[in-house]
Amino acid sequence: MRAYFLVALITALVTYFSTWGVRFIANRFNIAPAIRERDVHKNPTPRIGGIAMLLGLVAGFIAAASFGWFEPLFVDSGPIWSIVLAAGLIVVVGILDDLIELDWTAKMGGQMAAAWLIASSGIQIVSLPIGGLTVGSFAVSLAITVFALVLVMNAVNFIDGLDGLAAGVVAIGTFAFFLYTYLLAQQTTPTNYFSTAGLISAIILGMVVGFLPHNWRPAKIFMGDSGAMLLGLLMATSAITVTGSIDPATVTRNDLLPALIPLVLPVFILVLPLLDLLLAVIRRLSRGQSPFAADREHIHHQLQDLGHSHQGAVIVFYHWTLLVSSTLLLFFWFELPQVLVIFGSWQILALLHTYWPVLSKRLKQGGRIANK
Repeated sequence: MRAYFLVALITALVTYFSTWGVRFIANRFNIAPAIRERDVHKNPTPRIGGIAMLLGLVAGFIAAASFGWFEPLFVDSGPIWSIVLAAGLIVVVGILDDLIELDWTAKMGGQMAAAWLIASSGIQIVSLPIGGLTVGSFAVSLAITVFALVLVMNAVNFIDGLDGLAAGVVAIGTFAFFLYTYLLAQQTTPTNYFSTAGLISAIILGMVVGFLPHNWRPAKIFMGDSGAMLLGLLMATSAITVTGSIDPATVTRNDLLPALIPLVLPVFILVLPLLDLLLAVIRRLSRGQSPFAADREHIHHQLQDLGHSHQGAVIVFYHWTLLVSSTLLLFFWFELPQVLVIFGSWQILALLHTYWPVLSKRLKQGGRIANK
């Protein structure tokens, strides 16, 4: 755990100070796009925070490579360098989109190219822990992996609409996933707790912890498409690498749910972003628009319409992310009936939190009527 902490700390410090530098350059050369109709901020703010996050990523990998603990992960460094190369590509695509608004086909092409770099390096969804089920041929595995990577990239990007929202959601979800990978390593390889998934998760945590102080309301800088897509790419990559550490042929019925966690945890953590993505695509296609066309009807906008403040809407997202990610981890210690009771009770609280502005307004109205 100490080694992961050191990597995360170094990544956080590099990201934090790099963000200062990016902010200075952006303000010095006025690299801040004009405010759009759908934006909730009032002053022009730089959207190139992904550059600082990329520097933090590189620093994290360099630090890990210098530590003996992670030496086995760098024996075959092909996948690691593929991740760095894909990360650099997606940051470039994101910066171009933030500055000159790329055509959606060009943006999608960049996302698929970055995903292909990772999938072609051997990081793929090859099998599922269900009775030794294999995905299929190399081409099918490659296609499914690319699809999963692109999906998560866009899901994270879609929620990057409020100060601290995407960074906080990713931080909560990735921390839960890191704990999962660490617990899994303790069970499967008791003498070696180090894994590629754990390392990537630690680096992601360092990136968002270092960036969030600059991005908390009122945000001094946004991560932009470059940072959001970078985080999505890394989250999906870390999840896919875990599937390779589980032998599906050895998974029994009792072990099925824990074995499926690396696949379902990222999906459940991003359930609100994925739902937001699905609704946005349906909404835009039904209007004859591009699925990447921007609007002001995302879930975080609707939470504000319910009566939540800017920060209040962000906290609601945090609450649901914490609920889902924590509940899935409970399977390490509790049986299914106990987990369902905890989840059901917590869900009621989360729903009350979500709709509290509406409930509070009606309670006040009822109180005024009763006093007349």
